[in-house]
Amino acid sequence: MSLNSQSSILASIGNTPLVKLQGISKSLNANVYAKLEGLNPGMSIKDRTVLCMIEQAESEGLITPGVSTIVEASSGNTGYSLAMICGIKGYKCIVTVKDKASKEKINMIKAMGAEVVLCPSGAKPDDPDSYYEKAKSISESIEHAFYINQNFNLYNQKAHYKTTGPEIWEQTDGKITYLISPASTGGTISGIAKFLKEKNPAIKVISADSEGSVLKKYHETNEYDKSLKKKTWLEGVGKDIIPPNISMDHIDEFLIVNDERSVENIIHLAKTEGIMAGGSSGAAMEALCQVKDRLTSDDTVVLIFSDHGSKYLSKFYDTEWQVDNGLETIENVIRVTE
Repeated sequence: MSLNSQSSILASIGNTPLVKLQGISKSLNANVYAKLEGLNPGMSIKDRTVLCMIEQAESEGLITPGVSTIVEASSGNTGYSLAMICGIKGYKCIVTVKDKASKEKINMIKAMGAEVVLCPSGAKPDDPDSYYEKAKSISESIEHAFYINQNFNLYNQKAHYKTTGPEIWEQTDGKITYLISPASTGGTISGIAKFLKEKNPAIKVISADSEGSVLKKYHETNEYDKSLKKKTWLEGVGKDIIPPNISMDHIDEFLIVNDERSVENIIHLAKTEGIMAGGSSGAAMEALCQVKDRLTSDDTVVLIFSDHGSKYLSKFYDTEWQVDNGLETIENVIRVTE
């Protein structure tokens, strides 16, 4: 008997739906779609990234199942995807995570059998206690360890050039005019943008950047200003280094987004569109708000919704957290409709 099944959960990675945001599209008189990456098996876009990096390392003979330990620094999503894929493939896994990561992300990584090392989110990149340096030192201290290093590993970007970009082009029948995505390691937005601009250089690529991130200023002035660093609520938005994975030439504009407004967006999104998404998705929506006056009925806008909101139930979606952080009077109005 032949079964219509997949060989493993890894075969479920990618081919995520592109869903029209009905209320927002109507209010803006434009076609606005969300690429729902939270529907990957690991509930984030990082499934694509990790699978590509792991398979490339295997093909180069850099790692061996049952022998190698994979180490990574992650805001949480990459860590979970890595733990999931390592468990399936037979690798030990250690993830260094900033202490601002949600409890759900941390617990999910542990549930997959990986070890989690918490690091202070306020540490500078070159501080021995930063999650970057901690991952590096751990990998150097363990025999047969491999630091996958998503910020510098260019197969991060290639994963989205090979999969996410082509999917968006096909799902929009080549009609996409705007891509709006948060950037952190830069692999997602850069890989997608590279593919799309090869198809149509006129497509505008806009990145949502957090307050305190160094990316916007670097894009505009080529200056790496370390003094900009500021602790924010959002995970997977903005950066305190300039990762090689971010291709500035393929991004037209960076827009600074506000934490509070980004969170307000996703809370109301769940109530009006039936979509639970993470804070970075709210950041993409806030960037949309800033460009709404540029849009016409001929535009097709794609927002990257990087992960699922269930990873933030103890954070953004928790009413006590909202009150503690001054959001007790959230208005039921999506910012893009103002």
